[in-house]
Amino acid sequence: MGLTEWAYSLSEAMLSEPLPRRWAHSLGVAKCARSLSPILGDDAELLEAAAVLHDVGYSPAIAATGFHPLDGARFLRDQEAADERVVRLVAHHSCAVLEAEERGLRKELETEFQLERPDLVDALIYCDMTTTPDGTRTTPAERLDEIVKRYGPDTIVGRFIQRAAPEIHAAARRVEERAAQVSASSQPM
Repeated sequence: MGLTEWAYSLSEAMLSEPLPRRWAHSLGVAKCARSLSPILGDDAELLEAAAVLHDVGYSPAIAATGFHPLDGARFLRDQEAADERVVRLVAHHSCAVLEAEERGLRKELETEFQLERPDLVDALIYCDMTTTPDGTRTTPAERLDEIVKRYGPDTIVGRFIQRAAPEIHAAARRVEERAAQVSASSQPM
């Protein structure tokens, strides 16, 4: 079984029944990742696998700390022996270190899981932050606003996402610029 086939199967098993909306979101994030394959080259499959698995830590079957990037990454590493790069992307997706700090888990996250390459981190941020909870496309600004409204501005998630907003917007710009450069260079003259 290939990496993406395995990732979709595992994510579906963990999320589709207990959290169908989270599963729909994960499918949307993975679809966005597929659309970035022209800028990802050999890492396209890796990013798509991380995208469909990024929220697996929400699964009630494995949620331990209540911090889904850490729970998901630990599960993938310890129970599934997943590709180390996929695990690192899941652990650090969408500025997770800032939320870990809010939860008093920053040291654990950073000690257990190294950051993946910045361009892949950016790409996963972009995919997550341009996908609604229902799996449709949106803008980073609309997504951030939705998260703050859903959780509340003074909650852990609300505070973290507001702190992360500048980096999320910067990551989205970097991905869009790379995509535009690749598109422009592939246009016939």
